[in-house]
Amino acid sequence: MSSPEIASLSWGHMKVKGCSSSYKDCKVWPGGSRAWDWRETGTDHYPGVQPADVEEVLKKGIDLLVIGRGMSEALQVPSSTVDFVKQKGVDVRVLQTEKAVAEYNKLAGQGAKVGGVFHSTC
Repeated sequence: MSSPEIASLSWGHMKVKGCSSSYKDCKVWPGGSRAWDWRETGTDHYPGVQPADVEEVLKKGIDLLVIGRGMSEALQVPSSTVDFVKQKGVDVRVLQTEKAVAEYNKLAGQGAKVGGVFHSTC
């Protein structure tokens, strides 16, 4: 299964190719995507992305995880989360969301087993 392309990104709105719904924040992986609901794990801009936020995507057999911190990079990514991902044998890239989506789409287009979690506002 291939990682789906992120078809569009604008403030508060993301579309994933092959998915009829749009997302504010989303998780993507080879063969799927879904909304990233911060309430599930109690995530907030600070302390930021927690291991529980990325664990679902890591279980999808990815080799690389891209994390989008938001348009203004307000979403923090603690080193403990980066370490958690690396301990699972997965490379990780943390970028501003527009750059993160471009990187994710480039890798997905090359056939990489890439996943991502993306915040589309601040």
